[in-house]
Amino acid sequence: MLDNELSIWETYGDADWNLEEGVLSASVSDTVGFVMTKESFKNFELELEFWPDSTINSGIFVRCLNRELSFVDCYEINIWDAHPNQDFRTGSIVNRANPLNYVETIGKWNTYRIKVKDNRVEAWVNSIKTADLENMDLKEGFIALQAMGTGEVKFRNVKIEVLN
Repeated sequence: MLDNELSIWETYGDADWNLEEGVLSASVSDTVGFVMTKESFKNFELELEFWPDSTINSGIFVRCLNRELSFVDCYEINIWDAHPNQDFRTGSIVNRANPLNYVETIGKWNTYRIKVKDNRVEAWVNSIKTADLENMDLKEGFIALQAMGTGEVKFRNVKIEVLN
């Protein structure tokens, strides 16, 4: 499933989302917003490209139980190189898995590959494995892209492949 028209997403919060020429960008100023899939997913592989500026706090949330973002009720795969706690920087699964490797992503296009199957969540940034978590807390849920704090983040080439 490739979506460059926002047809599978719903918008929440106060971010200014803009879709132009296949690039979904979000700008925030001391606020938060996100887009979330209309459909729930269990086992899937998500691939996308992202571009964060130096100030944005962003992330990809998977298996969200509700239509809200929470590192308790979702797996939050972070996009924030400058996180004050580097255990939660880009590539980590916030409060669940510290990054296996540090990858610098600010101000350039990067790739995220996230595989969620049964009790395992794995993430790669620019083909470098950054997270590997075995956990049964969340079995199925929505996928969301977040913009939080102040700054800009962009996403493109979002692909979701459902796994058996």
